[in-house]
Amino acid sequence: MAIKEFKLPDVGEGVAEGELVTWLVEPGDRVEEDQPVAEVETDKALVEVPSRYDGVVEELFAEEGEIVPVGNVIISFRVDEDDEAPEPAPDTAADPAESSAVEGDADAGSDADPETDADASDVDTPAGRTFAPPSVRRLARELGVDLAAVDGSGPGGRVNESDVRAYADGEAGSDGDADDDAPSPKPVDIGSGDRGSAVTKRGADTESDAAAGGTAAGGPTAAEPAGRDRTLATPATRKLARELGVEVDDVPTDLTREGEPFVDEAAVRAYAEADTAPDATAEATDATETAGTAGATAGADTDDAVIDRIPYRGVRRTIGQRMEQSKFTAPHVTHHDTAEVDALVDARAELKPKAEAAGVKLTYMPFVMKAVVAGLKAYPQLNSELREEDEEILIKGEYNLGIAVATDAGLMVPVVRDVDKKGLFELADEVNDLAARARERKITPAEMKGGTFTLTNFGAIGGEYATPIINHPETAILGLGAIEERPVVRSAADVDGGFLDDEDGSTVVPAPTLPLSLSIDHRVVDGAEAAAFANTVQEHLENPLLLLTE
Repeated sequence: MAIKEFKLPDVGEGVAEGELVTWLVEPGDRVEEDQPVAEVETDKALVEVPSRYDGVVEELFAEEGEIVPVGNVIISFRVDEDDEAPEPAPDTAADPAESSAVEGDADAGSDADPETDADASDVDTPAGRTFAPPSVRRLARELGVDLAAVDGSGPGGRVNESDVRAYADGEAGSDGDADDDAPSPKPVDIGSGDRGSAVTKRGADTESDAAAGGTAAGGPTAAEPAGRDRTLATPATRKLARELGVEVDDVPTDLTREGEPFVDEAAVRAYAEADTAPDATAEATDATETAGTAGATAGADTDDAVIDRIPYRGVRRTIGQRMEQSKFTAPHVTHHDTAEVDALVDARAELKPKAEAAGVKLTYMPFVMKAVVAGLKAYPQLNSELREEDEEILIKGEYNLGIAVATDAGLMVPVVRDVDKKGLFELADEVNDLAARARERKITPAEMKGGTFTLTNFGAIGGEYATPIINHPETAILGLGAIEERPVVRSAADVDGGFLDDEDGSTVVPAPTLPLSLSIDHRVVDGAEAAAFANTVQEHLENPLLLLTE
């Protein structure tokens, strides 16, 4: 038997970390190769992480909700191996953090009974390893307990919650008899990929000193904000920082994890207490201090009105960054128009029963997609990408249309490829499938790449016109309003009824119309070209038979 550790793989191009959303297995579960063991949300999508081994889940090293850098160990397995590599010599395996996988021979005898092997594997824990589930590791961090110092009472020396609490109670009792100046920092297993290594947690006496020390100097002074761009911390630490009104990036720390600054709860508390500790002398002699205190109270009252705090990360952060990049890179211009779509409504109604018989839900989107392809063929400048660094505009020969889909995590844009080569029913089926999987967070990053033009249907939830933001690096996006009956002017000879204008014989009648909002990158597309493209799209929507030529 061998213990195999599995690192969070690179689940998408450019992904550096992911949030472990859900564990799909528990310690003791048997898994097969390629079986999903966890769901991880990256800044691209929600993806399933498959196992690379056949074996039994030994330990989970990350908690649900924890942000895990790519390359960190998230799970280990007990794996049967016929040809195991020999264990490294003690001097080369002294630091498990330097090893990419920890393997242990349960029994050197080749004739040993498999069940005996399994038991021995549990008992002979590899050097420097402590087996404990994520919930126990979290409890240990909260109580300031070094898991490596706890004797586990579970199978194979596994540490459970009662072991941690008993150890913490014993430490608290011994601390009560110790000299106030005596305590040394306790190492705490951070439990997210650095097994065998530890970080130093400040003891209770250190916190007391930070809060009350320095009376001769007039009380504590607030620490200078560190102002880092990136800081690692557990979800519990980040929650505490929010509750105390502290920016994690401002908390001073000498601790590191995977080469990045790491902040624990004790550091957050110490920083908050140092930053907010009152100066009695100043308050008694300086009236402006009172005003400052009142201002701080008002700020606290305002903060109390917050009903929820939503982390700005993952897909939501990526959407924001891309929107910002597009809006501040491309000068947007939006052209609005309206198509009169009586014939389109009739055509869809006629085709709908045939689509249902084929098991397809036919919406207006496939018709619009075909009309857009006609417009792009006529005005290829809108089917392009500007390469600023190369000082060239790339005109695309493919018609891969992105379809914006609203999901719980934000707007996702799956791409329908080769729209010009597919029929209406085929397009309808593909759009429905991609949209459903996007809402279920089952879409893959590859299915959201390679678009040349994007459609967004805000009319599905109400609305007529908008100013959609271009899906960079594309150069145009078309927004669709709701198809509704609106007043239109028609020739009296073409309609019965309506409000007749005696001067020119025109009539105002209700008719289904489709509002169009076309945003363009004005560096690449001129206004006249955008208007001509919109006219071509309108022409094909108002005369659906033209779509048969696409």
